Amino acid sequence: MDHRHAYSALSRRQWLRQSALGFGSLAFTGLAAHGLEANPLAPKAPHHPARAKRVIFLFMQGGPSQMDLFDYKPKLKELSGQPLPFQLPSNYEAPGLQKTKLMAPISPFRHAGQSGLYLSEWLPEMATIADELCVLRAVHVDAEAHAPAVRQMHTGHTVQVRPAMGSWVLYGLGTENQNMPGYITLRQAVTGDAGSPRNFSSAFLPVVYQGTPVGSPDPADPPIIRHTARPDADASAQRRQLNFIQALNEDHLTRHGHDADMRGMMQAYELAFRMQVEAPGLMDLAKESKATLDAYGVNEPETRDIGTQCLLARRLVEAGVRFVQVNDGGWDHHASIRSGLPKKCRNVDKPVTALIRDLKQRGLLNDTLVIWGGEFGRTPFDQDLSLGVDGEQTRGREHNPHGFTMWMAGGGVKPGIVYGQTDEFGYHGVEGKIHLHDLHATILHLLGLDHERLTHRYAGRDFRLTDVYGRVVREILA
Repeated sequence: MDHRHAYSALSRRQWLRQSALGFGSLAFTGLAAHGLEANPLAPKAPHHPARAKRVIFLFMQGGPSQMDLFDYKPKLKELSGQPLPFQLPSNYEAPGLQKTKLMAPISPFRHAGQSGLYLSEWLPEMATIADELCVLRAVHVDAEAHAPAVRQMHTGHTVQVRPAMGSWVLYGLGTENQNMPGYITLRQAVTGDAGSPRNFSSAFLPVVYQGTPVGSPDPADPPIIRHTARPDADASAQRRQLNFIQALNEDHLTRHGHDADMRGMMQAYELAFRMQVEAPGLMDLAKESKATLDAYGVNEPETRDIGTQCLLARRLVEAGVRFVQVNDGGWDHHASIRSGLPKKCRNVDKPVTALIRDLKQRGLLNDTLVIWGGEFGRTPFDQDLSLGVDGEQTRGREHNPHGFTMWMAGGGVKPGIVYGQTDEFGYHGVEGKIHLHDLHATILHLLGLDHERLTHRYAGRDFRLTDVYGRVVREILA
């Protein structure tokens, strides 16, 4: 008997009492029993055969310097210290601009792997997996400031509130593990820009598709999902309690009409109840071997934070979570790049390499798409933000959205290749340019989703992650 018919036949008090106790046909066992749509997180068929089943996005917030890590420029080294040989836009403004000059690559480079990838010697571990990487050297975005660029990287739009990439993926595919969120972002609030809820929001998509932030921004805090330990009450007692709460919610909807936010909250309650079974064990790294912990650098101060996140990312995707984001800040080197950039490389080199190796060893890399990069790159000219203390050690680089490097691995991309090229100074993309909309379209394609068909109707029009733009970069597909 449908619960709405039952409600009409019973007094409201009797209906609520029976719902809470789980009597007869009113026994609630999950979403369907509450009149909610068939589980919106259930796995869904892709539009076409998928090459990747899941995504790990390694977000390096701040803007890693491409010409110091992945995009060596001999001409920049040759003309270092000289005035700019190209004209900046007339409205270009930046602190320290009056002292600007070309700045040579600050890192030594070397070739790595059979592919001969030319990359910084500050990434010695990453050099050992060079033949797994698909390096994109001419990515470009639309914003030069952190907040809009970060927002565009996550949602495809610089200003408006739009669903995050992970939310679109979850909306299109569902997730394999019904006891865990399908979209998890680890230690999300690394800075104010990267930590905004807009970056993992489902916006106008149903709230059940929003990202779940895990862990505080303080690396000293363990990245746990709080409040998932089961209380003293046994599972059946807790189920009856939740039934009663859901019955109250359903009664409210019966009397007041549809409320999408309340439906989403009810679905979240159900997911939270199921998470108590699996989440604590998944987040417990004590179950990993010492060799694994050492490989990720979990017990070393310099690599502990990213190592922990990378290892958790592997555990989560292995358990069926669809989209996991690892977050690292501190890549915004306007000043003191000679000391700051090597430190950031030491933070991430070992853990990220361990992640790729671990995924491959477990047979997960073929259908897990790993993405590494920031919201933009850096300029070939320097800045002096030293407040009057002039010296090479104090100088850094400005933001550069016109041509920067990201890389991908696994999940159906060609391994051991470089695609795209910037100009002789590493400032603008000139060949194989990939706009962020193209990158998003390609990610969705690898997951079996057509970016033009993955739409949601809102406010009288159909929206999609790529807006009205984007092409699949087929040249990098395996």
